[in-house]
Amino acid sequence: MVLFQLMTRRKLFVTLAAGSAVSAFGRPAGPIVDTHIHLFASDQKRFPLAPNSPYKPETLNVEDYVRFAKAAGVDHAVIVHPEPYQDDYRYLEYCFTQEPVKGFFKGTCLFDPVARDTPDRIASLVGMNPGRIVALRIHQTRKPGLPPTTSGALKDRDMRAPGMKATWRRCQQLGLAIQMHFHPFYATQIAELTEQFPDITVILDHLGRSAEGTPADFANVLKLAKFPKVVMKYSSAKAEMKPMVRKIYDAFGPNRLIWGYFGHDAPTFQKELDLLDGMFDYASDDDRYKIRGGNAIKLFKW
Repeated sequence: MVLFQLMTRRKLFVTLAAGSAVSAFGRPAGPIVDTHIHLFASDQKRFPLAPNSPYKPETLNVEDYVRFAKAAGVDHAVIVHPEPYQDDYRYLEYCFTQEPVKGFFKGTCLFDPVARDTPDRIASLVGMNPGRIVALRIHQTRKPGLPPTTSGALKDRDMRAPGMKATWRRCQQLGLAIQMHFHPFYATQIAELTEQFPDITVILDHLGRSAEGTPADFANVLKLAKFPKVVMKYSSAKAEMKPMVRKIYDAFGPNRLIWGYFGHDAPTFQKELDLLDGMFDYASDDDRYKIRGGNAIKLFKW
């Protein structure tokens, strides 16, 4: 009887999703925060993509995401400002006006981290959106051995450039985190800057993309855990990564793991909830509570 009820509820969850609604049946207790969503307007006349957009995204309007978040019981979300908009923040700022409750959304920014005017531009954006901008996202995704870029949409710049340090310094003054999207080869360069700016919170996207590097690269990603303000984002995980995720958990601990990138429809959300529970089946209920949202609530000051 219990099994039948569970199967019936799961069927209801999927059926509601097909009708553009979401059941909250699968939602566990405690806060749920998506720390990594990309939103894209269907109205590209009002909110155009950048001329040098590195890819053409699929539409995900903020209104559609909000409907999902309300039905699924998502408490907060961080909009990670995506490359197709470059440094045009009109849609991000519009999203702030469409949130289901005041303060639901926060966001990151994307600027050229070595440009001379970037520190002032970050300060200006933060000033115009008080309490909203929480991090600057920086890319280091080129293949090992390739030189840093000096132009281009991904802004994959020299981590050792004076301009990079000036940008980190301003972020430290503003209380912003640095959100690193990187190939694990560059973990040592992240460590160099983290040592110089120990008061900055550094967020490592997508489990440090650890599966893409060598064992030595992964070891260097784990070494970043020695810095108390480095946080790992559990996102883009696959079941076969469980041994790697366990090593990350053991290195960073349950208090420095945050969850993100878990979808915007009922089937995907349920799948990611199940994956998280299976991935961290060795962790206590309290620790999984922290990973699903408790840590993010504290980190982003909700």
